Amino acid sequence: MSRVQTLKVEADDAGSRLDRWFKRHFPGLKHGQLEKLLRTGQVRVDGARAEASTRVEKGQSIRVPPLPENVTEPSAEKSRPSLDIKEGDEAFIQSLVLFKDDAVMVINKPHGLATQGGPGITRHLDGMLDFLRFGKKQRPRLVHRLDRDTSGVLVLARTVPAAAALAEAFRARETRKVYWALVAGVPKPHQGTIKLALAKVARGPNRTDEHMIAVKRGEPHFDEAKHAITHYALMGRAASELSWLAMMPVTGRTHQLRAHAAAIGTPIMGDRKYGGDASKLTGAAENKLHLHARRIVMKNPSGGVIDVTAPLPPHMRHTWSLFGFDANDKRDPFREMDE
Repeated sequence: MSRVQTLKVEADDAGSRLDRWFKRHFPGLKHGQLEKLLRTGQVRVDGARAEASTRVEKGQSIRVPPLPENVTEPSAEKSRPSLDIKEGDEAFIQSLVLFKDDAVMVINKPHGLATQGGPGITRHLDGMLDFLRFGKKQRPRLVHRLDRDTSGVLVLARTVPAAAALAEAFRARETRKVYWALVAGVPKPHQGTIKLALAKVARGPNRTDEHMIAVKRGEPHFDEAKHAITHYALMGRAASELSWLAMMPVTGRTHQLRAHAAAIGTPIMGDRKYGGDASKLTGAAENKLHLHARRIVMKNPSGGVIDVTAPLPPHMRHTWSLFGFDANDKRDPFREMDE
């Protein structure tokens, strides 16, 4: 057994629940063991009894009673290794960082890399987050997600307070996200707003393929649909065959941009799920999803504003070159909406 310890809450842990603070610093301590220590008053915060749900703040003192030998030393948060870590992944994932300060990190997620694990997914960003500690005791936290085949800006929180602030900013729609997409055809009008509710339906022989569909009032599935809003603007075109769109989602529904683009007759190229044969690219362009989270603008929990732009992935950069589009274009077709 260890001796009694008194530990100070650091800034990175401010706002954490007490049970999560223990899990982070004493990963070998089981939840039932912690509950017993709390019930008997052996764990105290600033000298007072506490509960598992108690929120701790910077500078507070936590009394840690004698613990079993396997959890006696405070340690970094327990790693969650990926099921498929390869040699060179550490350098690879660190090369994706576009912005980093003490509280926030923004990376350029590659096409084809899942944000988190799931059925059949053994390689994902969540499994590599330990490589993005950069000296922190805690691994960074995912604040939002991108589809596996969508590339671009992805925000990570490096502290507990930052995670809470960023999550609230996304919930309150205080973040400004601009995507670039290559779509079939040319939208009419060239700039506008799509306001179509989205409902999840099951498709396929075994009804296991989940699909988002745009529905209007009075149509099937409308009652369970969620409202969804997307602004779009034409940035360039290749005759009447293809268009380069900037898209700015107001809401954040699953597959929103893909479903909305298909609903107005301009499916995103490479998106067989929502565009079918109309989305198939031929010739020298790669037949991959052409959807990229190009830019994010949001308040920094540490003060100021984060404004990050992600370069296009290789397959989209190649396509932009083929059609003479400027991959470094800095136009902001939605500027007026901010004024």
